[in-house]
Amino acid sequence: MRPPAYQLLADELREEITSGRLQPGERLPPEPELCVRSGVSRSTVREALRLLASQHLIVTTRGVTGGSFVAHPDADQLSEALSTGLTLLSNSAEVGLADLLELRRALEIPAAGLAAMRRTDANLAELRGAMFDPDLDELTTMLSAHAAFHSAVASATGNPLFELVTRPLYHVTYGEEVVESLPDGYWARVDADHRELLNCVKGRDSEAAMDVGRRHLDFIAMANAR
Repeated sequence: MRPPAYQLLADELREEITSGRLQPGERLPPEPELCVRSGVSRSTVREALRLLASQHLIVTTRGVTGGSFVAHPDADQLSEALSTGLTLLSNSAEVGLADLLELRRALEIPAAGLAAMRRTDANLAELRGAMFDPDLDELTTMLSAHAAFHSAVASATGNPLFELVTRPLYHVTYGEEVVESLPDGYWARVDADHRELLNCVKGRDSEAAMDVGRRHLDFIAMANAR
């Protein structure tokens, strides 16, 4: 079945944006020109632009100097889109916890090594701020701190792509059923691993940091295989 005309136009403009032919901040052709170029009505053009705006690819302004412009990349919006996609997949039969942990291994272990080599004092302060007390803190606090700690490790790599890609993972790894099945002492071990990794990053010991990251994920995998 042929997609609707607005979808085809949106796909065409999206390809121009993602390929770099239209750069961030660059103005899209005005609506009348898009109508002529695509052979569609103005209402169809506007529907295509609304779709692109909902995907954070363009922004539209009004007034004499208004129009539709290619959006500048926003890490938070991109991460949110990735998080939504991961959540949808993790709630389906196609992706399970083992798949998420496999991805975490591929990202977190090298990230730990890079963090140890590149961290700043500000990164160390952020890591310390993400510590929790497994004996006193509530589950929601520990889940939030867990996500914040690993996001801080990704930030310490100095490569924004690590933070962009890893941030969504911590919003989908622990579902309600998973949390309820965790063994006693689980969060105490997670806390201990975080503190050991912090010490490795502080000491700029890249190899030890990667080893801690590897053992941390081995433990998580074992605990969730019960």
